[in-house]
Amino acid sequence: MYQLLATSPMGLEAVVAKEVNELGYETTTENGRVLYEGDARAIVRSNLWLRTADRVKIVVGRFYATTFDQLFEQTKALPWEDIIGPQGSFPVSGKSLKSKLFSVPDCQAIVKKAIVERLKKAYDIKGWIDESGALYKVEVAILKDEVLLTIDTSGAGLHKRGYRLAQGAAPMKETLAAALVRLSNWTGDTPFIDPFCGSGTIAIEAAMIAQNIAPGFNREFASEEWDIIPEEMYEEERIKADNEALYDKEIDITASDIDPEMIQISKNNATEVGFGELIKFKQMNVHDLTLHAEKGAIVGNPPYGERIGERGEVEAMYTYLGDLIKANPKWSLYIMTSYKEFEVLVGKKATKRRKLFNGYLECTYYQYWGER
Repeated sequence: MYQLLATSPMGLEAVVAKEVNELGYETTTENGRVLYEGDARAIVRSNLWLRTADRVKIVVGRFYATTFDQLFEQTKALPWEDIIGPQGSFPVSGKSLKSKLFSVPDCQAIVKKAIVERLKKAYDIKGWIDESGALYKVEVAILKDEVLLTIDTSGAGLHKRGYRLAQGAAPMKETLAAALVRLSNWTGDTPFIDPFCGSGTIAIEAAMIAQNIAPGFNREFASEEWDIIPEEMYEEERIKADNEALYDKEIDITASDIDPEMIQISKNNATEVGFGELIKFKQMNVHDLTLHAEKGAIVGNPPYGERIGERGEVEAMYTYLGDLIKANPKWSLYIMTSYKEFEVLVGKKATKRRKLFNGYLECTYYQYWGER
């Protein structure tokens, strides 16, 4: 069994934890981290299925250290050979906050040296370690003198699903888009609209959720090359995921944007993942949006009006959305924006608010639940 850590964007720990629970693992949550125990198959399933986590790591050790000597000895005492093979390549990255050991390059070098000594002894290696094999990215993270040593099982971040051929100027990460859909509790049984679709990420993630398609289905992971993961395990889990997907489930998703170029980019991205015919893309101003069904969900990340001259347009847009849900009380509205006066313009207090970050920009996710 390994102690696993799914890294989470700030404010989304509970969403990531819920996903890990759905895979069948018990979790504890810290700032930006969801911790759980699992075997090799848990590593594989986590990488394939977690929609909202950034990465999946193995926790090798956790201890307090205030001197380089303590850092070296305690790192060397850990069973690195249980994970890293004799030819493994293990670059070390690091970060340190509010700690006596604040020089990150020194901490990285000491951790590297300690792992080298440990592996040389474990594998009876004389001279240099080869490091020509699989990649095991080690991270040393020190916070208030507590050292956390992890190995990344994912490789490229989990937001890299493999379908985004092109994007707009301010693209939203796929993991955040999936989180917005998960927080709306939309499952594909009612219409779904994103009126500010940009490169189509929210609509594509919604379609993947509705059809139960594993987000990591079409990509590779660093741990596929590791000795601790049986060779056929990723393949087995991909076949299982393929069998669990609801490719025939009919869903009603519309994605629109005022920019015709973004609509073309969205279509191309959706086609890449197999949703070219499934999602309806329209070049449209949000003021032309009308709702035909009795209930459904509007989920979007509109322009925030940060640039001079856009503010009036953005305010008019928010007011229009407010009018739309007042006229259609069974529809739910979920909007992420950094605009502080959003509720004033909508003319209604949100049912729930959640602080989130889009990149480095602090936003609020305003959630208006439709009448049941």
